[in-house]
Amino acid sequence: MSSDCSCNCYQMKLDACFLSVIFVLVSNNRKDMVKLVIFDLDGTLLNSLEDLAASTNYALRRHGYPEHELPAYRYFVGNGIDKLLERALPEAVRTPENVMKIKEDFVAYYAVHKADFTAPYAGIPELLGELKRQGILLAVASNKYHEATVALIPAYFGEGLFDFVFGQREGIPIKPDPTIVYDIIKAAGVRKEEVLYVGDSGVDMQTAVNSGVTSVGVTWGFRDRKELLANGACHIADRPDEILQTIEGK
Repeated sequence: MSSDCSCNCYQMKLDACFLSVIFVLVSNNRKDMVKLVIFDLDGTLLNSLEDLAASTNYALRRHGYPEHELPAYRYFVGNGIDKLLERALPEAVRTPENVMKIKEDFVAYYAVHKADFTAPYAGIPELLGELKRQGILLAVASNKYHEATVALIPAYFGEGLFDFVFGQREGIPIKPDPTIVYDIIKAAGVRKEEVLYVGDSGVDMQTAVNSGVTSVGVTWGFRDRKELLANGACHIADRPDEILQTIEGK
């Protein structure tokens, strides 16, 4: 990609973010300014990296492929299960057929072991409870396959806390395509200007840009501040309680 194209793309992201921030500023005195907060799952609500790594390594081992150390998985995850497995395979054998072969073992293992090491990040339960107390709708938009997503949420956060839970669904493009966000917004009956999207990766920030909603990039997850800002994050949060400050306009 040429440098001019890169600059133009980045400027478009900044423009979208700027418009979202303007809405926040002019609406600061509106009690219902944010009516819906959409969260990414892995790396944002849940630290699930160890279970994802263990499941992938199990599938690789079953087919005679080399395994990876945990830190490598920080950069394998984020674009759905197929892309995770593709990145984990040796480059010479990264074919759709091989991805499908190891995917079967991954799904079977993860279904049993998805909660071996996974846990909410510190401060997340308190944040969610406060948002719910304020009457704000809560949603999950994940590139994790849908069945695992809907199973994990009640296991860690109980029934009824989240109003909408969407994972990767058959026939629906994955993030950063905005379809998943549009589906949640439609189900919630709110406007884009009343939505805050929270995630830990460049993919999440691109999703917010593509959806036309305000974003918060969180630094406690799998990617760093530099990636979040480079992909158009409107706000950065180093702790969950800082998301409340963003909503309150502080």
